[in-house]
Amino acid sequence: MSPELSIVMPCLNEAETVGICIQKAQSFFEKHNVNGEIVIADNGSTDGSQAIAEKLNARVVPVLEKGYGSALRGGINAALGTYIIMGDADDSYDFEALELFLEKLREGNDLVMGNRFKGGVKKGAMPFLHKYLGNPVLSFIGRLFFNIKIGDFHCGLRGFSKEAFGKMNLNTTGMEFASEMIVKSKLNKLSIVEVSTILHPDGRTRPPHLNTWRDGWRHLRFLLLYSPRWLFLYPAIIMIIVGMILSTILIIQPITFAGIVFDVHTLLYTASSVVVGFQFLAFYALTKIFAVENGLLPKSDRYDNLFKYFNLEKGLIAGFLILALGIYLSVDGLLAWKATSFSDLKPAETLRTIVPAVFTVMLGLQIVLFSFFFSILGLKRNIKLKKKD
Repeated sequence: MSPELSIVMPCLNEAETVGICIQKAQSFFEKHNVNGEIVIADNGSTDGSQAIAEKLNARVVPVLEKGYGSALRGGINAALGTYIIMGDADDSYDFEALELFLEKLREGNDLVMGNRFKGGVKKGAMPFLHKYLGNPVLSFIGRLFFNIKIGDFHCGLRGFSKEAFGKMNLNTTGMEFASEMIVKSKLNKLSIVEVSTILHPDGRTRPPHLNTWRDGWRHLRFLLLYSPRWLFLYPAIIMIIVGMILSTILIIQPITFAGIVFDVHTLLYTASSVVVGFQFLAFYALTKIFAVENGLLPKSDRYDNLFKYFNLEKGLIAGFLILALGIYLSVDGLLAWKATSFSDLKPAETLRTIVPAVFTVMLGLQIVLFSFFFSILGLKRNIKLKKKD
């Protein structure tokens, strides 16, 4: 019979603790009458960890590709259980206390996350920066970006069904694998629950593999790249709205604030904000299309609406109208200069026409070019849809 539960532990030189973890997992199987297996995903240990695991009847799966995510993915793919619980082989998690995880999995939940802050972090178990800065901040960003009600994004003890793991389609190789699992579960509309767990000081005498700043950045980078809305869309909206409001006011008259006069020089920056904001908006649309069409993000109603409400014709009309406005303002400025027999002009007055003229020409051309590129990507999408039909 296939095992009900596979406990997968990534391992890289864990000879001091891997045996303890295996024995605790075996004790859990025996105590709760669980048909289970223990899979050690070895990532190239040179300290005899493999021999210790094999002696204790654990199944060792060699994983050549380096990295925390690579090791786990290799071990999970090789696991035979209906359910899988993953946890580090450093004795920081108690493999004898997995009943809540298995209970939630049996209830039909796709992903069961441990929460170390609810269960308790023992003294010396977590570095100060991780406990009070790294984990809270990154977990907050994850909840904000993806609307996931999880308090501890980076708990290494978590369970999921083998079927759900297949739907996640995980790709990362490093520590960001932990964030990817939660984000992909949410994006694929898998059910996620959280249970309390206790984090103990690990039993190793060597330093941990985790690098605080490098791995923290990898987690943050992943969260940003998988949320084009926060990386591109929201900054675009802010820059366009603020830029248009301030530019409109500055075209009419200077702004005086706290005794400081903001005039045409400031208008250059506010107009630039509109153009840069549009570039952010274009990157949002193009990134979204690329990510969805290449399987990095699942399709959503918002994605389909991109093609429903925007097409080449609408983009060209909008672009050429804005371009025409820029040309009109340019001609108007030229005629005003001609009226003075091409003599010296008053910069403050002239630039109120010329700056909007230049930036509307730039914006109009960008919209036209973006519309063509967007249409090309849409053709690729339509070809895929026809092949499916």
